[in-house]
Amino acid sequence: MQMGALPLAAWAQDSRHDLLRRAWTARWISVPGAPPNDYGVYHFRQTVNLAAKPERFLVHASGDNRYQLFVNGTRVAFGPARGDLFHWRYETVDAAPYLKTGQNVFAALVWNFGELAPEAQITLQTGFLLQGDGPAERAVNTGANWKCLRNTAYSPIEFTSAQMHGYYVAGPGDRVTGAQYPWGWETAAFDDSHWPSAVVLGVAAGREASDPHSRWMLVPRSIPAEQQTPERLQRAQRATGIPLPAAGIPLPAAFPARREAVHVPPNTQATLLLDQSYLTTAYPELTVSGGKDALVRMRYAESLFPKGNRNDVEGRQFIGNYDEFTADGGPARRFQPLWWRTYRYLELDVQTKDEPLTIDDLSATYVGFPFERRATFEGGGPEIDRILEVGWRTARLCAHETYMDCPYYEQLQYVGDTRVQCLVSLFSAGDGRLMRNAIDQINDSRQSDGATMSRYPTRLEQYIPGFSLWWIAMVHDYWWYVDDPDFARHMLPGVRAVLSFFESYQKENGSLGPLPWWRYLDWVPQWQGGNPPQEADGSSAPFDLLLLMAYRWAAALEDALGMRALAGAYTAREQQLRATIQKLYWDPATRLYADTPARKQFSQHTNTLAVLADVIAGAEARDLALRILTAPGLAQTGLFFRFYLHQALAKVGEGDRYLDQLDDWRKMLDRGLTTFAEIVDAPNNPSRSDCHAWSASPNIEVFRTVLGVDSSAPGFRTVSVRPHLGKLASAAGAVPHPKGMIQVRVQKDNAAVTLPAGVTGEFVWQGERRSLQSGLNQFAALGVQKELE
Repeated sequence: MQMGALPLAAWAQDSRHDLLRRAWTARWISVPGAPPNDYGVYHFRQTVNLAAKPERFLVHASGDNRYQLFVNGTRVAFGPARGDLFHWRYETVDAAPYLKTGQNVFAALVWNFGELAPEAQITLQTGFLLQGDGPAERAVNTGANWKCLRNTAYSPIEFTSAQMHGYYVAGPGDRVTGAQYPWGWETAAFDDSHWPSAVVLGVAAGREASDPHSRWMLVPRSIPAEQQTPERLQRAQRATGIPLPAAGIPLPAAFPARREAVHVPPNTQATLLLDQSYLTTAYPELTVSGGKDALVRMRYAESLFPKGNRNDVEGRQFIGNYDEFTADGGPARRFQPLWWRTYRYLELDVQTKDEPLTIDDLSATYVGFPFERRATFEGGGPEIDRILEVGWRTARLCAHETYMDCPYYEQLQYVGDTRVQCLVSLFSAGDGRLMRNAIDQINDSRQSDGATMSRYPTRLEQYIPGFSLWWIAMVHDYWWYVDDPDFARHMLPGVRAVLSFFESYQKENGSLGPLPWWRYLDWVPQWQGGNPPQEADGSSAPFDLLLLMAYRWAAALEDALGMRALAGAYTAREQQLRATIQKLYWDPATRLYADTPARKQFSQHTNTLAVLADVIAGAEARDLALRILTAPGLAQTGLFFRFYLHQALAKVGEGDRYLDQLDDWRKMLDRGLTTFAEIVDAPNNPSRSDCHAWSASPNIEVFRTVLGVDSSAPGFRTVSVRPHLGKLASAAGAVPHPKGMIQVRVQKDNAAVTLPAGVTGEFVWQGERRSLQSGLNQFAALGVQKELE
């Protein structure tokens, strides 16, 4: 069961248009008698003889549910990247580095999780596909000449939400019986002569092929391979059956931080609680020798229960998903789960029979989208450094083949979460690739009435109307920060469809009537299910305000990229709705916007959106923003919506308050969290998920608000630098830009800003407004004169 890290050099970029527009020469294959939709793990092999080692050998691979491709025992690809049947991904790999003169073996591991598949896993039926790029490579094409086997060593371990103490849809664990495993199946030396021939399922075809007769509509993978980095658990926190080193042995002092064998005697029950010291998403790999019939269970948890300080283990219970491996007694048997796991704590539970078991090693390989952290910030002290470190880890663990709300429980790409995650990616890494993929996939989820799903890809349809409007915000964000107007233009029909859906629910005055489905806005204790208050006629200020903002985003997009007449129509609807909102929801007595026309319930959310939507402006907007922080009785924003509250403060010129608004993030650090959670722990209501990237917004606002760097034109063509240092004496940092890095250094009365070539902008600091040119801009004696006109 040798897996190894995937050599990223193998991945190649496919530019073959005929693969998209024609039927393929390879065929989808499966194992004879394999139930098409049931759980199963399968192996496929094909031997190819080469007269000489090739310089280039491109192959295109896909599978359902998932596959791993090996060449001469080395794993060179895995996938397919998640999508739907109308956009079924394939990967392109250059296998040449792993080939040799003479006999070579292409082998694949394919599995179908059946009804236990993760919610994010769309599927048709079990299948595998491999096609050589040209005539020289066609010998590897899948067909009836491939050998195959069902691996009976595998069975699934089902986990319920009740077991996991929260909604759980991330898939099953693996139960593997070593005595039934075909060890070495992926190597050239393995004898597959007794394996049956594969059964052909049917033709393969690209998504744009004419009458393809295949429901897997193939498109090339649009994102890079996941980063893979070796890592190790750091220490053993407690043990039973095997004493810890301080207790006198036999657990080696270096284990698990370094490779060192652990010996478990016969007929022993031993349990080790191992601590990574931080949360990770990784493929753990266990190597054992001997110990015939010994049962080894690896259990995974973000934290121990009951949840308190995440560093505490005494008196805590381990609750989490797990994998099981039964040893066959052979040497150096390696077990790695089919899918990566999320854990800070890994509990290794061993039950030996009549033979001793040697744990040769327990290592892991971190996996995640290959973001590079390029943004830097100095001057905030260790606390802000720690917030940015933890926020970046949160964002990384929630970014794989898609963005995902959380890596442990759901692994689903929700629109509301994803908008925040996309901006983290842009401000911290300057990387819009996964953002573009997310916008595309949510667009793919659109239904005939114009609404998008709340999350996608997903096997179970779910709709949150407000999330369709946040998707329009994502399109606008992409247009504003990424120099790719053609992609934003391509999304305009989807933007129009979303607004058409909402128009069907608008009353004559523009206000929305009762909306269908889940009206989620934010997790608020007073709001059942996250639904804000509404009247019987559907009137609800947050959704009217969000629709108002969507009209503005759409009008800007249409004016720049689409139909100006439609931009004018959206602007007219925006103006009508603005007047209606003022009439329905403004409460002169409290000088706040109410959640409904009854004016009995008020929230930070409604008033935050009122500021962001410009229904109130100037000094009145600033006054409202400050009352959001102090007015009694307002429903309070959760970690997700705090992102918008902080934006509202910056919008009215109160960005200097930002760093003082991070107390909940400080609390999470004080409670030992190494990623930021779904919600802040409350008495009898701890956060379900310890890693939720909608809480990583400081990795946007430290750069956009504190350092003050923002786009001031589509495509980030011009730059605004407007620092808000708050109580900091100085700050310096860098923010990625499509043309390079923006560097900023700010002190009380002087500053320096460096812009990439071809970029200009404006600098506002200490009441002065200065133009910025490409290259180094230095300013001294700031604050001496009044703001320049």
